[in-house]
Amino acid sequence: MSHDRIVRLPESEMTWRFSRSSGAGGQHVNTTDTRVELIWSLSDTTVLSPSQKELAATRLSNRLVDGTITVVSSQYRSQHRNREAARTRLEELLTQAVIPPKTRHRTKPSRGSKQRRLDAKKRRSSVKQGRSGSWE
Repeated sequence: MSHDRIVRLPESEMTWRFSRSSGAGGQHVNTTDTRVELIWSLSDTTVLSPSQKELAATRLSNRLVDGTITVVSSQYRSQHRNREAARTRLEELLTQAVIPPKTRHRTKPSRGSKQRRLDAKKRRSSVKQGRSGSWE
């Protein structure tokens, strides 16, 4: 799976919970369950490889509760749009979490950086040198 492709999750792996949303909506808001909670289990998924699961588990550790991730959406007045928003958010979250870490390429310090370091050492040395001696 390449990084430019978003992780798609099958509907069968998702659990939905609906409740009443707060905010604008007039009388409509008191009668319809527009707030959406999407619950998805990282440990039970078949979409990710074991290495991707491990990577996602470490990167999303602050969001995981008993191996599940919950995404809540109540920004829209329709349940359908909130479902779409929650699903999209979860898929984007996972896509970011399973991008493999970049390997670090070792580089040599530049000539300029070496020179600056040595100059700073000389300056510091002369400052300390100036502290010794008499006060007269």
